[in-house]
Amino acid sequence: MCGRYALYGPISRKRPLPEETQNDWLGELIEQVNRRKPRYNFAPTQTSPIVGVGPNGINVHELRWGLVPFWAKDVKIGYKAINARAETVAEKPMFRAAFKDRRCLVPARGYFEWKGDKPPKQPYFIHSPDTDLLLFAGLWETWRPEKDAEPLYTYTIVTGPPGLVSGDIHDRAPVILPPALWTTWLTGTAEEAKAILQSMPEPSLAYYPVSKAVGTPKNDESELVEPIEIELTKQHPATRTTP
Repeated sequence: MCGRYALYGPISRKRPLPEETQNDWLGELIEQVNRRKPRYNFAPTQTSPIVGVGPNGINVHELRWGLVPFWAKDVKIGYKAINARAETVAEKPMFRAAFKDRRCLVPARGYFEWKGDKPPKQPYFIHSPDTDLLLFAGLWETWRPEKDAEPLYTYTIVTGPPGLVSGDIHDRAPVILPPALWTTWLTGTAEEAKAILQSMPEPSLAYYPVSKAVGTPKNDESELVEPIEIELTKQHPATRTTP
């Protein structure tokens, strides 16, 4: 699963992007991330920028993490829907309507996972050595407690099997979309989105151990994404980068 991630500036464009991504929403997203308060420890129920399709096209919006489907009786169901499994997201009642019509991109600098046989497990920060902006596949929803109430907008992060690097730490990983697939994920058909999830390219990733303080949501300092030294064991690898 993906239960914590970080998003902070400055964001730059370290590699050329396909022509279809050279548009207003990408520039708006980078500008917003660079302008907003850095977040080194996003946790469920907190609000994060996402990229979604609305009446005026592709835009950046602030949504709450933990998807609440439109038919839910109360908001608490969102605690169980911070992630959606790629293998079942198109059919599961919690997510299938959003998968068909409301896909989104969730920006991050990297994400955290924990490794170990028993607590306290060691957290690692998993990121890209090639770019400072990752975009996770996500879904978004609108929910109202009653018909005329103000809407609550929420999102979830789609996860799939891990790659070579992230698999060292955890058996699931967020689906990281390469630039060539961003627009199709947002605006394509459900069948096209399914095809993306079934044939994702291996992302370029690296990891290193970080402070256990990241386990507490109220902690949100830059030190949480800085590497630390740990005693090396089979259960606790130090660093790795995609070959």
